[in-house]
Amino acid sequence: MISVCMITYNGEKYVLAQVTSILSQLGKDDELVISDDGSSDRTLQILEGMKDDRIRLLTGKRFGNPTFNMENALANARGDVIIMSDQDDVWVENKVDIIKKYLIDFDYIVSDCYITDGNLNVIYNTRYIPEAGIAINKYAALFKPTPYQGSCAAFNRKVLDKALPFPPYIQSHDRWIGYIGSFFFKYALIPEKLIFYRRHGNNASTSSTGKSTNSFLQKLGYRFGYITALIKRSLRNG
Repeated sequence: MISVCMITYNGEKYVLAQVTSILSQLGKDDELVISDDGSSDRTLQILEGMKDDRIRLLTGKRFGNPTFNMENALANARGDVIIMSDQDDVWVENKVDIIKKYLIDFDYIVSDCYITDGNLNVIYNTRYIPEAGIAINKYAALFKPTPYQGSCAAFNRKVLDKALPFPPYIQSHDRWIGYIGSFFFKYALIPEKLIFYRRHGNNASTSSTGKSTNSFLQKLGYRFGYITALIKRSLRNG
């Protein structure tokens, strides 16, 4: 069973296209778990209007933070294969088939993607653009921009079980799950481009630009937090 985990917040502009691209690749026994963070636009009406039993819509909680909104979606996933998703991208049509093949040999994978503008016009044919400064080595990724973009990630159930619950002080679910997958399991950065990743005014982030406004001391503190959490998680059974 495949569980796609998505978080939403005021995503009415793009969510229909993304959900449509996902559902077209899922089987009748798979699920799309969507955790909404108190949307005030038409996001929920659009999702409910699709009337697809594979959609499990989680509402009623307010997180104010995408990391812990995603934790809620992941904690409710029932599948053996987990795929994370943003609300505003579009999947390449054979994404699920490619992921299933890789997860036979690996536990955690991250694909490449097309970076587009809000209208899906391709800006870059890869996310590994020089200005992003993405670290490939898992140790370097503790201190530099990581390759672990959540919307490009997929993993087996045992990775999720190791990652949950999230430490309360982490800043990014992408990083946390990426560190869990790369340090404790067999992982791969695969070359296939499996999503069209929209860059638009409402989703500007360090994951799409490789840049951060945090000070050096803030970054150092955040990294120390991740390292501490990884050490603690390594001592936990399961």
